[in-house]
Amino acid sequence: MSPFPCQWLGEVCAVGKIVARPETGKLYFDFRYRGKRCREQTALSDAPKNRKQLEKILAKIEAEITLGTFDYHRYFPDSPRAQEFTRQAELQRARAAHDTPLFSEFSQTWLDEMRIQWRRSYIATIEGTLENYLIPEFGESEVGHITRQEILSFRASLAKVQTRSKKPLSASRINRIMTPLRMILGEAANRYEFTSPYQGIKSLKVPRSDVEPFSLEEVRLILDTVREDFRNYYTVRFFTGLRTGEIDGLQWDCVDFQRRQILVRQALVNGKIEQTKTDGSYRHVEMSQLVVDALEDQKKATGGNEFVFCTRTGGPLNHNNVTKRVWYPLLRHLELRKRRPYQTRHTAATLWLAAGENPEWIARQMGHTTTEMLFRVYSRYVPNLTRRDGSAFERLLINEFNAKTDLNKETNS
Repeated sequence: MSPFPCQWLGEVCAVGKIVARPETGKLYFDFRYRGKRCREQTALSDAPKNRKQLEKILAKIEAEITLGTFDYHRYFPDSPRAQEFTRQAELQRARAAHDTPLFSEFSQTWLDEMRIQWRRSYIATIEGTLENYLIPEFGESEVGHITRQEILSFRASLAKVQTRSKKPLSASRINRIMTPLRMILGEAANRYEFTSPYQGIKSLKVPRSDVEPFSLEEVRLILDTVREDFRNYYTVRFFTGLRTGEIDGLQWDCVDFQRRQILVRQALVNGKIEQTKTDGSYRHVEMSQLVVDALEDQKKATGGNEFVFCTRTGGPLNHNNVTKRVWYPLLRHLELRKRRPYQTRHTAATLWLAAGENPEWIARQMGHTTTEMLFRVYSRYVPNLTRRDGSAFERLLINEFNAKTDLNKETNS
């Protein structure tokens, strides 16, 4: 047995030993290195001569560990542990030779500094991206030594990742994963004075938003057929253009019946109320008479609760639950093409455009700071425009719904 205790970073470990496997009778080394227990098999049988020979080798190993000169690969070249320890040693030498931190360390520092300016939902998204994608890939690399080729190779590998539904990641999803990497490397480059390897790498081209609005006749059909307890909910969605989180987070103190306005100040994100995402989203939405009527009727049902649209216990709606149990079954029943609930927002925009409303007024209703997105996304729905303030849309709805009502009365009589 060796008299030398094994050491790593000043921490004394148990003395190693030579052990025989009961099932084979072969001897193996049993020692600790860098805080890990190492067992390396030999081809020698359990005999005094062989034990003595291996104990001499073990004594030399432990002496080198104590002196910090032990090379695992030299003694056990075929061992998987050898590759692991060699890699760790190279990383330590690289860190000692350079002055930029590991990506795992710097990314955490960067995230801690950025938390103050982000919403909780976005912080959670960034944390998930770091944990699931970026740290496993770049965690043990110095931020100052990540190369452009490594970045491009990583992005290419994301195209092979499949979602739970066995589909590849979309271009927009890949861009969202790459964005924190770009931001981290950019900040590190400024702080440690090197050129960011991300410089010049463009985001993947993302197809235009899939706009599939409902026609006014389809909207009428949906509102005539939907469950009574959700008719007001979808009336407000179709004729205000509110986002899902905005309508699910709408509270009664933000409904101004006197001024006929909905004050959009917050949104429901992952079950929690948060401030609107952008300054443009912080807005007031003008209510048509149909929306006023729907909300006045809704107030009879939920006026005693905080949320306008809520569960039986008064809590906010779960949009996934509503979509799966109400929205999609309704579309199937009506034999309408399956579309996401977000298309109600697109429907509002296209109906306003069809009515000839002022594009600037529509942009404000939608929460856009300019009309650029309006024309880019809904260009094929833009007719000859007039400059009005909501009255044209009001007349379109009243005329359409009154005509339908009159026709039903004539048929019944």
